[in-house]
Amino acid sequence: MVETSTLGRFHHQRLDLRRWLPAFLTSHKTLFTVLWIAAFASLFLWQRNIVGGFLSFGALPARPMPKLRPTAFNLTDFGGVGDGVTVNTEAFERAVSAISKFGKKGGAQLNVPPGRWLTAPFNLTSHMTLFLAQDAVILGIDDEKYWPLMAPLPSYGYGREHPGPRYGSLIHGQNLKDVVITGHNGTINGQGQAWWQKFRQKRLNHTRGPLVQIMWSSDIVISNITLRDSPFWTLHPYDCKNITIKGVTILAPVFEAPNTDGIDPDSCEDMLIEDCYISVGDDAIAIKSGWDQYGISYGRPSMNIMIRNLVLRSMVSAGVSIGSEMSGGVSNITVENVVVWDSRRGVRIKTAPGRGGYVRQISYRNLTFENVRVGIVMKTDYNEHPDDGYEPTALPILTDISFTTVHGHGVRVPVRIHGSEEIPVKNVSFQDMSVGLTYKKKHIFQCAFVEGRVIGTIFPAPCENLDRYNEHGHLVKRSSSQNVTDIDYDF
Repeated sequence: MVETSTLGRFHHQRLDLRRWLPAFLTSHKTLFTVLWIAAFASLFLWQRNIVGGFLSFGALPARPMPKLRPTAFNLTDFGGVGDGVTVNTEAFERAVSAISKFGKKGGAQLNVPPGRWLTAPFNLTSHMTLFLAQDAVILGIDDEKYWPLMAPLPSYGYGREHPGPRYGSLIHGQNLKDVVITGHNGTINGQGQAWWQKFRQKRLNHTRGPLVQIMWSSDIVISNITLRDSPFWTLHPYDCKNITIKGVTILAPVFEAPNTDGIDPDSCEDMLIEDCYISVGDDAIAIKSGWDQYGISYGRPSMNIMIRNLVLRSMVSAGVSIGSEMSGGVSNITVENVVVWDSRRGVRIKTAPGRGGYVRQISYRNLTFENVRVGIVMKTDYNEHPDDGYEPTALPILTDISFTTVHGHGVRVPVRIHGSEEIPVKNVSFQDMSVGLTYKKKHIFQCAFVEGRVIGTIFPAPCENLDRYNEHGHLVKRSSSQNVTDIDYDF
């Protein structure tokens, strides 16, 4: 069985990777090598799936699928046909129904053999392992009439894009316990191209569905698979506890694939995301907790989340975002050993009046930005609301946010913290920062309505809003005003 981890284990694991990675990443030459190897490997896997194995060095024996539960089935046992044409929805449904009877016997495993398994959306069950063999591809039917409609998420008020019901996810589960989705890097492919086109042409009447969505569940593991071309958000755990996402590759075109976020933890608690490669058409990771008055009423924060050892790319958004839907609160988040490359932004916190909630106790450590337009962003005027019923006086709190060991090359604006008189950013700290710049201009460390400190020497020079401390933690210079505004969106 694959074992899930609790938060306590997250912070006390002694992995070899953790010992050598920070020092390893300080060498930028080595870093470039790692980036291009990761990018080439992911591109190879992507193209291999598209063409069906265009590069061959002789037939290799299929890897045997391990037995991770007391009982294991193959999809073919239930009439599945992996020819890319036959619709396998009933085969998946029969398999899940059979597995549901083994809950008191340690659960059961469904093996998806090599092949292209076309299907409409289907549900998982508790105490289940879905195992995708090497060269197994689950394909989502790209005709929305086969996708069931579901009630809107309670913390969003209505469908994210349209009022009323929303489309469900290709692989769905709710009120579950002990679910594993894993394999030998098999693929779940949402075939999102038709969805993206219809969305741009305004031909959809309901909010698009995620690729994988698990709701109101616990003890979830998703590992060693590839997720690609989701119609909407790719992997969406909603109001879940004790989730591990490890060794997952998530792909979508970096342009013209709207809202294809990689991983969106939403009102989740005790979560680990590690050892993943994500290159998508929106935020690679976006931590959420509900939207305006609906999120405030639902009242479920995202908390105790560890994000580490990732390579991320987002040409239109950010590597790791918090918000903008964060009305239930976000706290105790650690982001460490993360490389963001060829992206519009590195890490971002976004919110607005009307959100309410809070973002606090956020720790960023050992970040590397390569060819990133803006490295660190905090934005407090992200004014997108579900309806006119939001309360403008519901102001979010942003506090206790630290950045330690931040490096990179080719960054246009290393820092842009745009607080406001209504929503000031408080207790921000920077230590051990050196970011190579694309343009050697003023206004590259931009601040407005921010209070905090810089410890030691950092590059580029910080804004005047921050207090200066030496390496020993002794105050050197007190800021004269935290309300100085030096925000320039022209470059």
